[in-house]
Amino acid sequence: MKKAEEIRAEYRREDLGKGVRGKHYAEFKKGSNLVLLTPELAKIFPNNEAVNSALTSLVGVARSVTSLTRRSTRTRTKTARPG
Repeated sequence: MKKAEEIRAEYRREDLGKGVRGKHYAEFKKGSNLVLLTPELAKIFPNNEAVNSALTSLVGVARSVTSLTRRSTRTRTKTARPG
């Protein structure tokens, strides 16, 4: 690692070498699902398996709650109204 006094404060474009247009374009087009966690959540979920497991459980709970709501709404509309 370079010492602080060896690192330049500014660089010129020619110092960085020749760039290659579209070098990472194909990877970019594939898409990315990179998500940054807050430091608090990163302590709770130390790796991607922990995050995926928690999200899978959450999706399962959300689907079951949504299903119950739909069923109860349909049941209410089919009941006979007094009158």
